[in-house]
Amino acid sequence: MEASVASSGALKGNRINLLILGGTQFVGRHITEAALAHGHDVTLFNRGRTHADLFPSVRTLIGDRKSDVSALNGTSWDAVIDVNAYLPGEVARVLDVLTTAHYTFISTISVYADHHAGDDEQAPLASMPDGADETQVTGETYGPLKVACEQLVQTRLPDGALIIRPGLVVGPHDHTDRWTYWVVRTAQGGDMLAPGSPDRPMQVIDARDLAAFTVTMTEKRASGIYHVTGFSTPLGEILDAARRITKADTRFVWGDDAFLLEHDIRPWQDFPIWLPDADSGVHQKNIQKALQAGLAPRPIGDTLAGIWDWWQKERSGSDLQGGSLSREREAQLLADLARSQGL
Repeated sequence: MEASVASSGALKGNRINLLILGGTQFVGRHITEAALAHGHDVTLFNRGRTHADLFPSVRTLIGDRKSDVSALNGTSWDAVIDVNAYLPGEVARVLDVLTTAHYTFISTISVYADHHAGDDEQAPLASMPDGADETQVTGETYGPLKVACEQLVQTRLPDGALIIRPGLVVGPHDHTDRWTYWVVRTAQGGDMLAPGSPDRPMQVIDARDLAAFTVTMTEKRASGIYHVTGFSTPLGEILDAARRITKADTRFVWGDDAFLLEHDIRPWQDFPIWLPDADSGVHQKNIQKALQAGLAPRPIGDTLAGIWDWWQKERSGSDLQGGSLSREREAQLLADLARSQGL
């Protein structure tokens, strides 16, 4: 059923008139699918450029939250899920023209000033660096700008603001290929350079689990702040699971932090998701609040299997996107590591 743009906001049983900002790429795609599976009246607002034909039966309002939100003028919604805001002005521009009693904002764990193992949602937040351009998203401003977005939503809707702070989001249809790298590279077999140590924790959330939690909490008009990520799992266990799932003959060769940094391996870039041990608090967030509210992270093996199935069906033969080691550089690093160990 096509969503009405002029709903009175009254609930139709458990069905809600839901606006999703974005809704067709990765996280937004999974949220849209979850909302449709729950039977809600869904309308998307986006530029109509990314996977525009993905949901042909869903009404899409075309616009650009950076410059033209006129398609939202005077509209009223039971709830809004904002997937793709990075600047507070983008949030304000939307809230200035529509009416809603509930606003779910997809934020990030990058909002924190520091990262320590066991941090909960009350940890100190990041502030904008001195002299930084508050209109530009960079590695330094990304977190502080998300903080500003959160605070704007909370100010505008003090009783109807739901702030979701995901950890690293992974799963099928991830256009960044960050986590996908580990599955695809493992499937290629042979000696594979692995970063740090096998007991180094990794903490990710399957996009499908993030979507299910987000939609369910939006249905309930829940408010507050939630870490939405999975259980910390040692990287060695993750790679072993990837090897079983892909039926590969891969042998993992572990290079410690000192070796990798000495060889100019960039954390989070050359090795997606890897951070030196000193920064491992990023992968050890406290998720008890979300678990008590119903978050149900699937086993990491199920996520890896989902990625591998998607890759084989839709991406087989394609190149990995984003930063990761080339096979040539990996081979050189493996040779250097063997020499350093006298092998």
